[in-house]
Amino acid sequence: MNKRPLYFDYAATTPVDERVIKVMVECLGFTGNFGNPASSSHAFGQQARQSVEQARRQVAELVGATPGQIVWTSGATESNNLALKGVAQARGAGGGHIITSQIEHKAILDTARQLQDAGVAVTYLVPDAEGLISAQAVSEAMREDTFLVSLMLVNNELGTLNDIPAIGQVVRDRGALFHVDAAQGAGKVAIDLAQWPVDLMSFSAHKLYGPKGIGALYVGPRAQQRLQAQIHGGGHEGGLRSGTLATHQIVAMGSAFALAADSFDEEKAVIVHLRERLLEQLSSIPGVRLNGSPTRRIPHTLSLTFGEGEFNPAALQASIAFSATSACNSASNTPSHVLLALGHDARSASRTIRLSLGRFTTEQDIDQAVQLIKAACASAPAFWQ
Repeated sequence: MNKRPLYFDYAATTPVDERVIKVMVECLGFTGNFGNPASSSHAFGQQARQSVEQARRQVAELVGATPGQIVWTSGATESNNLALKGVAQARGAGGGHIITSQIEHKAILDTARQLQDAGVAVTYLVPDAEGLISAQAVSEAMREDTFLVSLMLVNNELGTLNDIPAIGQVVRDRGALFHVDAAQGAGKVAIDLAQWPVDLMSFSAHKLYGPKGIGALYVGPRAQQRLQAQIHGGGHEGGLRSGTLATHQIVAMGSAFALAADSFDEEKAVIVHLRERLLEQLSSIPGVRLNGSPTRRIPHTLSLTFGEGEFNPAALQASIAFSATSACNSASNTPSHVLLALGHDARSASRTIRLSLGRFTTEQDIDQAVQLIKAACASAPAFWQ
């Protein structure tokens, strides 16, 4: 059997934690918690319902929300669609203006373009040189008809961290709603929705050691009457998202968020240590640079650009699982829109990789990856000829 590559693509997806798998499996078989939580009044359905509501509490507790503010979805992409389209359509009248940025996830950018086609004006803010969107930039872009601002908490390619409380206050002062895509931030950043001026926030389980196919949207009090459902057929989830609830996935997401809450400080300290070990060893490579803010960032995600003629990414493909772009761009094999927005050209973007660390990364993984990257740099002259 071929040796598996080192895994440095946690930002794309995390493996499901074994503890999460255990509670997930317990909701599948006939002897387990398999009932329909949405409509069954018998004991099987009630047991499933209790587990779903416990999971809702677990998700809410990690982010400072109340359980009733958490709406289950299939993932952050659906949550983003529900937030943007739901707010736009609930207004009733066409037109209006929303603000987002050039470096959002494609789930936001593609949805914003759909709204443009429907007559909504959209401003795409340009990030600063460090890959951040400032509260001032948002303030300057606000218009009388701005009804929604949507920005990510943590950039999925750079790992940069926007000042969401400051931005949210600007948005709230102007009367608009504020949506935040927190798929890359939950469990890595301390989120307090009881205090933050945020109206909608998207989450996805598979970025936090839960399964794919399950996520949630936080719907705050200012947004509850200003959001239109996108999936109809039974009025589940307070009428915002119809469909039979997937107990096994929901319980798994709750478990994953609870584990993240329990180990938040300890896990962050470990990741910081591993990040510093990685950067220290890579600093000996001439011309390598870190993209994005060196300070306003999570430690988990690193975007590294190597100097011209000093890196052969093909030499790493079999030995390290990394990303040459974000997962949302990889299918089209086009240069990262995030890097292009930061001023990279296509050639510079081709010399950029994203390394993302996680719960199961070890010091040995770091040391081996560094040696492999240095070897890829040593083989670069032949690559670029």
